[in-house]
Amino acid sequence: MPTIALRDQVVPDTPLAGKPLVPKPRAASRGKGRNLRVGLPFDRIALLLQGGGALGAYQAGVYEALAETGLHPDWVLGISIGAINAAIIAGNAPERRVDKLRGFWEEISAPAMGFHAAVVGLFEQGKAARAYANQVNAATVACAGVPGFFRPRIPNPWFQPPGTIEATSYFDTRGLKATLKRFVDFDRVNADKKDTRLSLGAVNVRSGNLVYFDNGTQVIEPEHVMASGALPPGLPAIEIEGEYYWDGGLVSNTPFQWLVTNTRVTEERLPDALVFQVDLWSARGDFPRSMAEVTTRQKEIQYSSRTRAFTDFVKKLHKVEYSVAALLEQLPEEFKRSEEAKFLASIAKRHAYNLVHLIYRPRGYEGDSKDYEFSRLSMAEHWLSGYSDTMRTLRHPGVLERTGNGKEFTIFDFVGDDD
Repeated sequence: MPTIALRDQVVPDTPLAGKPLVPKPRAASRGKGRNLRVGLPFDRIALLLQGGGALGAYQAGVYEALAETGLHPDWVLGISIGAINAAIIAGNAPERRVDKLRGFWEEISAPAMGFHAAVVGLFEQGKAARAYANQVNAATVACAGVPGFFRPRIPNPWFQPPGTIEATSYFDTRGLKATLKRFVDFDRVNADKKDTRLSLGAVNVRSGNLVYFDNGTQVIEPEHVMASGALPPGLPAIEIEGEYYWDGGLVSNTPFQWLVTNTRVTEERLPDALVFQVDLWSARGDFPRSMAEVTTRQKEIQYSSRTRAFTDFVKKLHKVEYSVAALLEQLPEEFKRSEEAKFLASIAKRHAYNLVHLIYRPRGYEGDSKDYEFSRLSMAEHWLSGYSDTMRTLRHPGVLERTGNGKEFTIFDFVGDDD
């Protein structure tokens, strides 16, 4: 079960001053580029999108690269900001998805209070000035909220009546419902014949259990998307059928386990899958030198460690499945008819995985506020990083090749030279 590290793929730290908007798709992204889906030796393409707030524009860039090369996912799974991106993808026709993602990210990163021009100017002065500008932008968000996403509660929740939803969060997200309705066609998400499966992770506040809303078994509404991204204490829990839900990242920031344990069996075997796992937090980092860096490092470890844990779990599970299947083939027929053998046969199925791990690598001037620093300039940087990382990864000859007879679980780990 090899891990292939792509160590030659480093995104250049190129200034984007003068390019505050994400560029419109090139001709290739309109369907004239390579269609890598043709002849792909996998039954399914899955896209896993985790939480990370403002860093989620990186996921949109990843999807633009996949769309440009014809690798439209059959199944999109998301948590937190990943749930919003996932819903936009599943809730639009393939040819409209990139434009809808762009529209959403440009709306929620609209320049606030005339500060955008100052940011561009400071960027030209170096990383220290840019770091300061990012902090000011993040402070603006903390005070004024994000258009079409969340706005501060007035009065403060500490002055709201106990027992009300207003007393449980610093921001109000009611505006997000209207935004989602503009960018997501929920009729398409819930159509009888779906072209894309959608799964969204959230936490039941009372039970503390991670649950998934899945359009394969239930109707998905804007509230389900909002629930997946309701990170306390900033954002309020969302009520759905008498239960309240918070951000799924409180329990697990990756939906990988749901993908593995809820894959539908087809023709007595599990489908071979090409899986793109997009992480917004890097597990690797330097020892912090200040309290601000402690906060940054704590977030990175907290939200990336579960990804590694689940990946290791799935690798071991895959090996067990293959080993049991191989062992059962060697049993005499009389043993195969036993109830124990039949049970093992039901879970031991050969199937192949290519897991393409794409990880956002923060720039030196990004600090502990990078997940709520929604400036237009940062959004454009994150988007272009996701696009570049994905395009470079797809150039690796082994990414789209199926290895072995179901024995292999191959991980393509997108890392930098410092890893």
